[in-house]
Amino acid sequence: MKMRASTYYKYGSPNEVLKLEEIDKPTLHDNDLLVKVIATTVNRTDCHMLSGKPWVMHLTTGLFKPTNPVLGSEFSGIVEAIGQNVTKFNVGDKVFGFDDMGLSSHGEYLCIEEKEALATIPDNIPFPQAAASTEGAHYAYNFINKVPLKKGDQVLVYGASGAIGSAMVQLLKAFYTEVTAVCNTVNLTAVKNLGADHVIDYTQTDFTKIDQQFDYVFDAVGKTRFSICRPLMKPKAVFMSSELGPHGENIFYSLISYIWGHIPGSKGKKKVKFPYPKDRLTSVKLVQKLMNQGLFSPLIDRYYELDCIADAFEYAASGQKSGNLVINIGSEKE
Repeated sequence: MKMRASTYYKYGSPNEVLKLEEIDKPTLHDNDLLVKVIATTVNRTDCHMLSGKPWVMHLTTGLFKPTNPVLGSEFSGIVEAIGQNVTKFNVGDKVFGFDDMGLSSHGEYLCIEEKEALATIPDNIPFPQAAASTEGAHYAYNFINKVPLKKGDQVLVYGASGAIGSAMVQLLKAFYTEVTAVCNTVNLTAVKNLGADHVIDYTQTDFTKIDQQFDYVFDAVGKTRFSICRPLMKPKAVFMSSELGPHGENIFYSLISYIWGHIPGSKGKKKVKFPYPKDRLTSVKLVQKLMNQGLFSPLIDRYYELDCIADAFEYAASGQKSGNLVINIGSEKE
């Protein structure tokens, strides 16, 4: 049996290397679910895998060419078949999931082991919303679970309109913190609607010059630095970024913070931590719970059809997107 999928066989730009073609459906094994994909996304991880940049990506995607021709790390869909050892899911279940190492979700079908990061979709949550709910939330939660958040803590989120930042604002509010969000003019209303207590338009105000300090400063897009944000931090505050920083400084600073208990020379024993993401299943289960409670909804910028997935990659790589880009793959009624 064949299926349609977006494929790539060498690293490069979307319009140069992506193809839409018929390939074999994945083979179901004893511990697998065969899922008919209804929706998926294009995100920053997919863009790195497609381009092979930074080069370290080659260590997981293939040294000289991609070892897996189908990209995609998030999905929502319907279980079409199950392996003989599967006990937690049934045929017909509506499910969603995530794997930042790749799930091949840019095709009409995928196979995933039942032990992986997936869950049933809460009632009344549409497939596109479920598909876009995991990657940003996973990385956001792996900021939050690295620090002892308390009710009323003051947190600044830089890059609050991206996939990670928009999820982070909602998760932080679910943990009853006071959130100050930094974004651009276009996204002010959307970020306010996510629940941010205060919103700063960085095109109008230099956020580093505001007369306020925070318990935590979270850079959700990797575009600022500890040295720049240090004046915003209370004594014993923590800075975290989603990226390594120039010359890997965030890894270096986090090691220094671990060894000395703070950054030497930073007044008040301020720290840097690196939010190494792990335990994807816990993140997916948390999102499932919060969606059930009406406390989480992913910010979605644009929708594309599978035929136009190269355009989605181009837009994602441009740095202009807000929140998530959803790719419609199939229909529940097909």
